[in-house]
Amino acid sequence: MKLIVIGSAILLFTVSAWAGTFLENFDNGNLKAWHAFNMRNAPDGTWKIVNDELHGVSQDGRTRLLTIGDETWDDYTIEFNVKPLKKPGLGNIAVAARINGAWAVWCMIGDHPSPFNISTVSCVAGNFRDPTPLFFFGVEPHPPLGLKVWSKLKLKVEGNTLNFWINGKHVLGPVKLPNRQTFERRDAVRKKHLEEHPADENGNLPAFQPMQLGRFQSFLTGAAGLGLSNQTARFDSVIITGDNIPNSGGLSVSPKAKLTTRWGSLKRL
Repeated sequence: MKLIVIGSAILLFTVSAWAGTFLENFDNGNLKAWHAFNMRNAPDGTWKIVNDELHGVSQDGRTRLLTIGDETWDDYTIEFNVKPLKKPGLGNIAVAARINGAWAVWCMIGDHPSPFNISTVSCVAGNFRDPTPLFFFGVEPHPPLGLKVWSKLKLKVEGNTLNFWINGKHVLGPVKLPNRQTFERRDAVRKKHLEEHPADENGNLPAFQPMQLGRFQSFLTGAAGLGLSNQTARFDSVIITGDNIPNSGGLSVSPKAKLTTRWGSLKRL
């Protein structure tokens, strides 16, 4: 087992020689480069660094993300360690990609709202600020992450294809990303429809049949993020790799220190 772990660490840094790598272990005590991004303009949750780990709290069922990067990032892999601490009700741990304006793609592990309230892995795309027209393009049953146990999530976006892993197991993908411009046009049509056909006296909205909108450019670029809903969790060892990802974080130190940092995170799992 040790040989496998050591080999994985060496492979990571061999690959990093060609691809840009962003590494964040939250050891510097600040979150200046990170930005809060909340579903439906929810009030901010809590994001702070505790014992060199990111401590996050989302106080209700709306997903709250902490994001890094910009709208020029395209193909990349984001992975991180996460340890749920408290979960008072239905909730999820999330990893996001291609965040561009209000639009994003995100995958979740946790409770899927349904008559059965089952735990699933699911991937969603749409307007994160106003997630009424959402597109679920992958849903698979999966046990929830253990409380007070470290797990590793990994999301890869390449072109219009997405893959998702939990603790090294490929749990979803490859799946095709939906068309962002189709969503934007459908959303505009929906809002105009609601203006022209308001709810009746009982609050019932009229039926809305979206028109066929054809093919447009997909969710191809944008920042990355991690997050949660209706729970408290710790995050650590964020690694984002891709051809146009800027080298930053712990990679500014010597190669020996890099390997020591990475080995420390691997021993946790």
